[in-house]
Amino acid sequence: MAAKAATTNIPVVFLLGEDPVRLGLVASLARPGGNVTGLNLFSGEMTAKRLEILREILPSAARFAVLVNPTGPNAETTLRDVLPAVSAMGLDTRIFKVGTSREIGAAFEALARERPDALLVDLDPFLTSRRVQLVTLAARHAIPAAYAVREFAEIGGLMSYGSSLTDAYRQVGIYTARVLKGTKPAELPVAQASKFELVINAETARILGLTLPPMLIARADEVIE
Repeated sequence: MAAKAATTNIPVVFLLGEDPVRLGLVASLARPGGNVTGLNLFSGEMTAKRLEILREILPSAARFAVLVNPTGPNAETTLRDVLPAVSAMGLDTRIFKVGTSREIGAAFEALARERPDALLVDLDPFLTSRRVQLVTLAARHAIPAAYAVREFAEIGGLMSYGSSLTDAYRQVGIYTARVLKGTKPAELPVAQASKFELVINAETARILGLTLPPMLIARADEVIE
């Protein structure tokens, strides 16, 4: 938003988890107009899907916590999509808003007291940068947690489901190259993330005493042993 406000001439290529039309970055997905285009990651929609997958792993779970960064680009979309999904499933939920490492620590202290059945962590640049802290605290308090990108599952997170960041940055690179070769952003429709990954850490599941459904294992793009 700051880049769009700063210039109407310099091309801007974005990678977002939020609807760029709703944000006012582009006129439409097919015809962006102006000097801005990029890629949409569908972060909010994926959070609701992660909830469904957690229910497969924890069919008796009734109390969920959701961790979001209130100043992050995806928080509003995530809450708008996940809260109706939680309500439709008849589940209780508690939202924790964290924007600093200290707030993450305080949130997990509250989680340790309240003992929700599972935790959903939003797709957010700050939260991704704190993935070691988040995964370590989830393990310390034995809280099954679902994350947005595989980088969490690779370091011990229970599972991740969402857009492939590697593929997304590759697509953004392709768009950037086309702009540098003279294509105007207004002529480039906003791309939609096309590669989604389900990664399950089977070792973490065993540590938590969870039995992974065979059908879920079969659907996974990668199972970490």
